[in-house]
Amino acid sequence: MPIVQATVADIPALVELLNSAYRGDDSKQGWTTEADLLQGNLRTDAPTLLLLMQTNGAVFLKYVDDNNKMKGCVFLHTKEDKLYLGMLSVLPRIQATGIGKQLMAEAERYAKDKNCSSIFMKVIDIRHELVAWYERKGYSKTGETEPFPVDNRFGTPTQPLEFIILEKNL
Repeated sequence: MPIVQATVADIPALVELLNSAYRGDDSKQGWTTEADLLQGNLRTDAPTLLLLMQTNGAVFLKYVDDNNKMKGCVFLHTKEDKLYLGMLSVLPRIQATGIGKQLMAEAERYAKDKNCSSIFMKVIDIRHELVAWYERKGYSKTGETEPFPVDNRFGTPTQPLEFIILEKNL
């Protein structure tokens, strides 16, 4: 299977993938872009990913092709009996080819292996297409919201934003 756990050595490729999927002109080739919602080209950086990788209960899974080139990734963090899912990303030019679905399926297997009762995530509230995609995968809006963090390192919102919480029981 082309989905394996990422290591610290993968951080440069993860940074490149995540930033290309969410920000800048490259991201506009795909449907998951945040480029019009946040000014700036960075979604994340190497120090942030290193901290996430060093967090207890956290992993990045990566999807690699036959040449071991990273094409997609997802961040998973076990919190008590739930699994947080974030940063699901696929290279923009190959989105809608099934890689995201495969990463989601592997995240569910991972959650079950960790005896998690559910998977939850935060999605920007006005990302209606993305919310609908997750709903088709069995996730539901919980009614909970969180403020969108303002961190100018990773972009300045062009409009008011907040997160909605989606969850899927396993």
